[in-house]
Amino acid sequence: MAEGSLLPPRGGTRAMSRERQNDRRSWSEAPTPVIYEADESLLAEARARGQNALRVISRLQRSGHEAYLVGGCVRDLLIGRAPKDFDVATSARPRQAKRLFRTGRIIGRRFRLVHVRYGDEIIETATFRRAPEAASPAGELLITEDNEYGTAAEDAVRRDFTVNALFLDPFSGEILDYVGGMEDLDDRVLRTIGDPETRLLEDPVRILRAIKFSTRLDFRINDETWVAMSSCAAGLDRSAPPRILEEILRLLRSGTSLGAFKQLRSCSALEPIFPALHEHLEHIKPSPGSDAKAHNFWRLLEALDADVQSGERPSNAVLVALMIHDMVDATAPIETDELQGSTIRAIAKTVDATLEPFTRAARLPRKDASKARRLLTLQGRFTLQGKQNFRPLLFCLIEDFEDALALFRIRSRARGRGYDIYQGWVDRHLQASELSEEEVLAERKRGRRRKRRRRKRRK
Repeated sequence: MAEGSLLPPRGGTRAMSRERQNDRRSWSEAPTPVIYEADESLLAEARARGQNALRVISRLQRSGHEAYLVGGCVRDLLIGRAPKDFDVATSARPRQAKRLFRTGRIIGRRFRLVHVRYGDEIIETATFRRAPEAASPAGELLITEDNEYGTAAEDAVRRDFTVNALFLDPFSGEILDYVGGMEDLDDRVLRTIGDPETRLLEDPVRILRAIKFSTRLDFRINDETWVAMSSCAAGLDRSAPPRILEEILRLLRSGTSLGAFKQLRSCSALEPIFPALHEHLEHIKPSPGSDAKAHNFWRLLEALDADVQSGERPSNAVLVALMIHDMVDATAPIETDELQGSTIRAIAKTVDATLEPFTRAARLPRKDASKARRLLTLQGRFTLQGKQNFRPLLFCLIEDFEDALALFRIRSRARGRGYDIYQGWVDRHLQASELSEEEVLAERKRGRRRKRRRRKRRK
């Protein structure tokens, strides 16, 4: 499908699709689909990139089950993007699906599904669900278990956004649209399925997903959906911390983190996720002396996006260090003219104090927190290569050097200076990686000086 054009429906009418969007609040039963016929170029792309997913669908269909490509992979194929992965939805229950595949494995608790492995690729295969019946305390909409199985129509209606609820049969070439998603794809609009406030209270992490799709795909968020996002943002503190952390790291690694974090702040979602960062940004008031400082965080995100768009993939520790960089630097300056233990300890202490609440609330792995602290304490060394007793080649061989250098590169881009220093370290790292063990040992010995005992003065 060419971007900006809509395939003609083969079943139902386009008017039915638009009417379905207008009446989505009052669905009392599963709708019938509007069926579109996929063009050959889209199917060829699906066959070329999703061979293993098509194998899964073929076996499920031959065993008498319904099975489709679903969700983000269908959306991306329709707008001309290369899908990162392919997901399958089927009428087969998890145990039925697992029995069909030797490499199948049932995973999940809140949402049980089957992972089918082909070499290094995993095809996520989920059974059609329906919206869970009210099993939570009165007035509580948060979904804690989602294993009530249903039909394709019921599955479409319970998904998050209309553009993620399209089903593609790669063998018949049919695209099933139960919720008006094709119209929204054509209009480049992101909207929830059903009442926005209800859907976001059911799963507040959908707020983060809405921002991710909006910034990454350049979709406009529907007005009603945006209002609901703003009113439901406080509910993010009820969501599972690992899910929130996963989505935040995806936003940072998306190449559009600047726009994403500005949207997070605009809809009041940043405060429940990272209160310290929210408070830090709120307390910086624009003034002649603080204006540059006020923009530091946003410049870092802009530099991070440039880094990602150039093909770099920053580690979790680099991303965490970037999030807390300004808060740490305001208390304990990260770059210093002297390599002193007291300075490094001050930075480490500030990092610990800043990260502790976030580590506890978001369940950030300790190894990532510890590594982020180390990366920040190492930044001052990149501008100390001329200092006495500092051996640059040995510095290049320490365990976290590459991540520390990646952080320095992003910081240099954000500040608009120091990139020549970065290039010098790239060359030095290459030189260090080619040293033999004997040369490394000689480098360790070079420059060592014996401590001389201080003579006592004669009286």
